[in-house]
Amino acid sequence: MPETLFGLPAHPLIVHATVVLVPLGALLVLLHALWPAARRRLGIVTPLVALVGVVLVPLSTESGENLEHALGRSELIEAHSRLADGLLPWMVGLFVMAVAVYVLGRRPAGPRLVGVLAAVLAVVAVVGVTQQVVRIGHSGAEATWSDTASADGD
Repeated sequence: MPETLFGLPAHPLIVHATVVLVPLGALLVLLHALWPAARRRLGIVTPLVALVGVVLVPLSTESGENLEHALGRSELIEAHSRLADGLLPWMVGLFVMAVAVYVLGRRPAGPRLVGVLAAVLAVVAVVGVTQQVVRIGHSGAEATWSDTASADGD
């Protein structure tokens, strides 16, 4: 993976795509799982957006590791990195639920318990992905802006 894109560090550019598409995928899974009218309209879009999120997460992590090597280690960057490593399992779970709710939505109505269980698991995946993205973003902002904030206060 290149360390720069268009002369800029690759990490912030890739992360912006991740920060848009991962929560969008979570929202689509939630709509797909809980709202039949949305389910009919969204179709294959839900698992495709979730798949793109699954691909973007390791790209974000790898580009972050490249940037970390260029910047050097710090406690804030380490905390951000540890949190970022925890997103991929949640994203894989979200993708699995995206596929599950898509497949269940295309089949004739089966046992109600299966639909309810899928909806509950989809909500768990959505909440897990969302809280992890927020925590990662907050720690990344702290790592990025901590020197600036402390320099302004001096």
